[in-house]
Amino acid sequence: MNKEVSPGFLGRLMTWGGLWRDIADKVSGADELDNLNPDLPEEDARKIRAGMDDCLASRGGEVSARARAATLGRAYLSLNDQGRARFLEILARDYATDHDRVRDEAAALMAADAQDFSTLQAAEGRMRDALVAPRLRLLTQFNALPRGIKFLVDMRAELVRLSRETPALRGLERDLRDLLASWFDIGFLELQRITWNSPAAFLEKIITYEAVHEIRSWEDLKDRLDHDRRLYAFVHPNMPEEPLIFVEVALVNGIAGNVQTLLDMSAPALDPEEADTAIFYSISNAQTGLAGISFGNFLIKQVVERLSHSFPKLTTFSTLSPIPGFRTWLDHRLSEGEPGLLLANERKALSQVNGAAAEAMGASPAGTKGQFKALLSDPTWITHDPLANALKAPLTRLCARYLVNERRPPRAPGRPATVLDPVAHFHLSNGARVERLNWMGDTSTKGMTRSAGLMVNYLYKLNEIEKNHEAYQGQGKVPTSTAIRSLART
Repeated sequence: MNKEVSPGFLGRLMTWGGLWRDIADKVSGADELDNLNPDLPEEDARKIRAGMDDCLASRGGEVSARARAATLGRAYLSLNDQGRARFLEILARDYATDHDRVRDEAAALMAADAQDFSTLQAAEGRMRDALVAPRLRLLTQFNALPRGIKFLVDMRAELVRLSRETPALRGLERDLRDLLASWFDIGFLELQRITWNSPAAFLEKIITYEAVHEIRSWEDLKDRLDHDRRLYAFVHPNMPEEPLIFVEVALVNGIAGNVQTLLDMSAPALDPEEADTAIFYSISNAQTGLAGISFGNFLIKQVVERLSHSFPKLTTFSTLSPIPGFRTWLDHRLSEGEPGLLLANERKALSQVNGAAAEAMGASPAGTKGQFKALLSDPTWITHDPLANALKAPLTRLCARYLVNERRPPRAPGRPATVLDPVAHFHLSNGARVERLNWMGDTSTKGMTRSAGLMVNYLYKLNEIEKNHEAYQGQGKVPTSTAIRSLART
């Protein structure tokens, strides 16, 4: 365990600590939680429990409640990784639902006279109250603090990470997720166009949070905000300094198939009024603490609507997307030695270049399947044109199979199985169709490692979005173009 306060939390302690210090000073006993051991040993854990009890006691008015929450929040931020984990375990275990009360109220509800509406309604009300864990009331108090909602978003990010190894935290994580989902309803969010004139602090966060194609410099960011580019973000009114999710768009002619070309800063800019295609080339969720709270589909639909209004000549809306799980899946298939993975004509093409490629790359000739696996593990295959040409057919075909046919188990009984690839699942859930695979679409180290350089276009046809969404979500059908459908069937 890290015995120091992590840099991220230290920064927030310095920022929020000042904001909350004056609030916390308004309640007596605030200094009890000011000098905790960062590890939160049991002696200090008792002080934390007392602070939580004070928050739930509801003594005094609104000012006192905010002061107690600020004191507790400052204490949490002062802890290191180990201390925060112990804080959250106390909150999860000691302030959970009173199970005995729930059983009693459930028995009373079952015994209530179904014909006596007033009695039944009162029993249902008591049952609802019994199901609300005290920790939920405590978490809600943080929302009243300056930047309190960001504090809770970051707390859930900690919970998502910690609950993977500590099952006792999962109930608390679900409670906080449900609370945040109600506060981050799409009706509360604002779609903002981000430009070079946006606040520098906000632009810096765009650079930090970009998760698909790294923004290498301020000049790179400026190019992505040029007049033939657009960047839109969802922002919450209580977190105006933070993007929640953002999408980067290129206005071009024709569907783009190579991300290096698309992001080439030396390429001439196109007059956006003449563009016929909007390429969504990067979508980044900026807040780990909002994982599982979906508003990406609303982002795409609102951006499409705004672009259609601004540029009437736009007729095509497509992504240029990574395929992050392809190589992992393929490596697994190769490790298992799946029979028939390569077709006869693919084996023949590889055999023809096998010896020459092995010699050129300093390797010994091997069997076709073994060579296929070995060559993929050596990134220099891309520099040997005959070998790359021989690999194109099997890799493209297998990638189509991966995107369309490979599924994960249903998440609930009666629900259809979903595709393996997380990016594919996102776009298919939003009503897109799998349109085209692009050979050597991303030749960066990341692109070659994750997907052997392949990228995919998902097409959003405005008159098919709802139909595609229902087909995938309701029946598990993957809408595809004719070319992709043919590849996936091979």
